[in-house]
Amino acid sequence: QVQLVESGGGLVLAGGPLRLSCTASGRAFEMYAMGWFRQAPGKEREFVETTRWNGGNRYFASNADSAKGRFTISKDNAKNALYLQMNSLKPEDTAVYYCAAAYSTERLTNADVYDYWGQGTQVTVSS
Repeated sequence: QVQLVESGGGLVLAGGPLRLSCTASGRAFEMYAMGWFRQAPGKEREFVETTRWNGGNRYFASNADSAKGRFTISKDNAKNALYLQMNSLKPEDTAVYYCAAAYSTERLTNADVYDYWGQGTQVTVSS
């Protein structure tokens, strides 16, 4: 069992940065693939970024349309923490951002693959 708690959301001006954090309780945090998703009002939950370790190799993926080049995911196993550094934020990035954990090592851009979810943190970008 893993419990996830996001923090770091808030109101930010367009063009500014914001760093989201996700802290996890439970064992074997390092075994999970971790991801960030977001959901804007009236829209479906959308993949943002994901990362996992496979032996000595790190895998990660970004949503090319919305996040690539602006957002960076990182994972600190020693702190049981996941981060999302967001730069050059745009008003269309406004959403509730969710942290998620998955046992799976495949299809990690798909929300259905994830086993555990946080409660979400609101990010609002004003123009």
